[in-house]
Amino acid sequence: MGRCTFKLLTILMFLVVSQIALAQNTINSVRVWPSPDSTRVVFDLNDKPDFSYFMLKNPARLVIDLKNTDKLDSLPAIPKKHQIVSKLRYSKPKDSKSVRFVFELARASKPVVFALLPTDPYKHRLVVDLVDKTPKAEPVAATNTSVKKRELQQERDIVIAIDAGHGGEDPGSIGPSGTYEKDITLQIAKRLERMIDAEKGMISRMVRRSDYFVNLNTRTSIAREKKADFFVSIHADAFTSPQPNGASVWVLSLRRANSEIGKWIEDKEKHSELLGGAAGVLKDTASEKYLAQALLDMSMDHSMKTGFSVAEEVVSELKKVAKLHKKVPQAASLAVLKSPDIPSILVETGFISNPREERLLKTAQHQERLAKAIFTSIKSYYLQNPPDDSLFAKLKSQFPTKHKVRPGESLSILANRYNTSVSKLKTANNLKSNTLFIGQELDIPQS
Repeated sequence: MGRCTFKLLTILMFLVVSQIALAQNTINSVRVWPSPDSTRVVFDLNDKPDFSYFMLKNPARLVIDLKNTDKLDSLPAIPKKHQIVSKLRYSKPKDSKSVRFVFELARASKPVVFALLPTDPYKHRLVVDLVDKTPKAEPVAATNTSVKKRELQQERDIVIAIDAGHGGEDPGSIGPSGTYEKDITLQIAKRLERMIDAEKGMISRMVRRSDYFVNLNTRTSIAREKKADFFVSIHADAFTSPQPNGASVWVLSLRRANSEIGKWIEDKEKHSELLGGAAGVLKDTASEKYLAQALLDMSMDHSMKTGFSVAEEVVSELKKVAKLHKKVPQAASLAVLKSPDIPSILVETGFISNPREERLLKTAQHQERLAKAIFTSIKSYYLQNPPDDSLFAKLKSQFPTKHKVRPGESLSILANRYNTSVSKLKTANNLKSNTLFIGQELDIPQS
């Protein structure tokens, strides 16, 4: 009987010790994501974090207590170029089962601390966002210097906002060999930036310049702050199976997408918010009210028409350099396309979930071709439809606009598009009949 009791006690002690061991949450890593006016620190954990935090003044510090957690061997250094957080260190914990982190702050910052549930490729996370209360203007790239001077002239540059999809905590879709969508989109975006800035009468404004997350609702706000005439968001598509392939162009739909790929993209956008931190989205109820009111305004109708026209141009150019998944622009309800005052498109440059296209998207040559197709399309549209106060408008008045005839186009369609008449088109091009040929180049007379 004594021997049985001893065995029972041994088993009970083993179970208690096991439960204590299981209850211990482990910090696997600490990652730092600096951006121009904020710093994000992410704690990767095995289980859901049990945390609390408070602020201290003189000097400014953020203190976070994690219960039932052990220390890491070392903490990452904070990059000096982003001195919102000057140092991350340990301090004396509240008790033996806790860990206390202290963020030494270089300036006044607003902390946002929240937990995220596991979302591939991550486990549980504790996210700490520290936002500069007095953010500085984003530095302009060296390639923009000469272009920026032209903004002082009366004939202004047409401003193109370039949004490299995903970033930082949000990798986007992940290819079979481990390629992150966020890296591909930034590489293509920078190539497009270089082409736009080299074009007289155009200037680019990057939504993100390096590897950090930008909230989806904030991306169009940044474009608005930079007075963008047009917004292009660059992505690499994905699906649940590796078979789908090809590029596509998306415009805003006021309804739910009616294709499987469209539904996947809409879900992926929600997934992006979860990876990057949904706290800001959940609080931003005013933006929905603002959008509902703005939809009643004529500007939304203009933005959607312009976006669709540019999307058609992009599809036409993309088919010269890549396989198309869809031969016409597709529509979906995506946050980055919902700005009522800025025409917008989203370009899916290919399926990163397809092994062949993943390899292709990683090559400099293919990225250059994709960027060139997008650039050519946007430039072509604004040469034909320039803002009245732009340098392009002045150039249009001095030189005739060219148009290459596409399938399904007629003189009456082109006359309506370019705000002219069939008779003027025929006179400008010495046409004896109304017959047009695919590939025929026409001079478009000025209105």
